Amino acid sequence: MDKTTPKCRKIYHVKKGDLIEVISGDWKGEKGKILAILKKKDRVVLELKDLSEAKKQNIGMRTLKKSQTNPKGGLIERSVSVHVSNVKKQEQAEEKKA
Repeated sequence: MDKTTPKCRKIYHVKKGDLIEVISGDWKGEKGKILAILKKKDRVVLELKDLSEAKKQNIGMRTLKKSQTNPKGGLIERSVSVHVSNVKKQEQAEEKKA
């Protein structure tokens, strides 16, 4: 691809900050908010609300290296990443009712 050829732009039905519902996969039925969109992998990073303890354990943990800001290192929770085709935008009417 040379410099004169335009890059392919991906356009999704959701955007950062939208309230969504997961419609298939491991997180089916969960509702949350989009934190980021990963265009290279066609995935969205979610902040899920009201998770049970069992579901929180499925997310897993991530280790942090030692640094000046975190001298002992440590563990933090991972974010949930779902393929963009597995989410749908919540309707405005549903948000107002809830």
